Amino acid sequence: MKDTVLTGVQQIMIGSRCNSHESAFSTLKAIKDAGYDGIELNEFMIKPTPFIVRLLTKFAGMPTGSGGKLNWKELIAESGLKVISLHSYLNSIEENPEAVAKEAMSFGTDTVVITGMYRFDYGNASEVKKLAERLNKAGEALLPYGVKLLYHNHNVELQRVSEEKTAYDLIVENTDPQYVNFELDTYWMADGGADVTALINKLSDRMVMWHINDRGCRKKGPFITPILKEDAAELGTGNMALGTILEAVKANTRVEAIVLETHKNWIDNDPVKSLQVSSKWFIKQKMEHDQ
Repeated sequence: MKDTVLTGVQQIMIGSRCNSHESAFSTLKAIKDAGYDGIELNEFMIKPTPFIVRLLTKFAGMPTGSGGKLNWKELIAESGLKVISLHSYLNSIEENPEAVAKEAMSFGTDTVVITGMYRFDYGNASEVKKLAERLNKAGEALLPYGVKLLYHNHNVELQRVSEEKTAYDLIVENTDPQYVNFELDTYWMADGGADVTALINKLSDRMVMWHINDRGCRKKGPFITPILKEDAAELGTGNMALGTILEAVKANTRVEAIVLETHKNWIDNDPVKSLQVSSKWFIKQKMEHDQ
């Protein structure tokens, strides 16, 4: 893990609070004031978003809001935040790598991130290997512009492609570190039942960014049943072993940035209140590191 690690918030978390210049600026300023260094942008949220994309993301519990009509370069400059990375689409890179690279660089970042594929069979080893090859070619196409490509997981990559291997294993093993590295989302891996520390050790210095979240339940008893549904929780308030995970990240990776992302279960249904509470965990870790 690098000596200086940026902390940030994923744009999807604040989509519902960015429907005007004023509301977006207020939200970005709150992120800065809470102690975060930057924001991770989404290509589909910094320009007018097609209705079907907004509908699908809302259905998945990730409302985008209508901030695509706003001037995000201006907003970010005014807020004082850095842009940590730009989430894009694999097909966008394949169609025009120069345009994707230049868009990322125009925001001051050299990192483009691809997330899990939509309507893709992660249980098919042959298809997963083809995906790995596409990722290699996309990363190679971005490299001449000084832009690196990272792959961001959810839990679907834990689909088994054989008795011994998951789709994620194949993606890691069939991508070239020159062209493709990883933004590991430990929440989704834990959600899928994976050994998160083992994954961090497997990725080693190919883990360049860390998507962080916690998992817990804030319901009060008495309970009708002893089985509770856990959900996203503010950092340090849930049951994930974040301290242990952090130690593995420090020891085995070259992580450059840690990015918070939650989609729901916010305090008073307010993502800003939620990220403000989570910032206390970051501050505590920094204080302990400095001692």
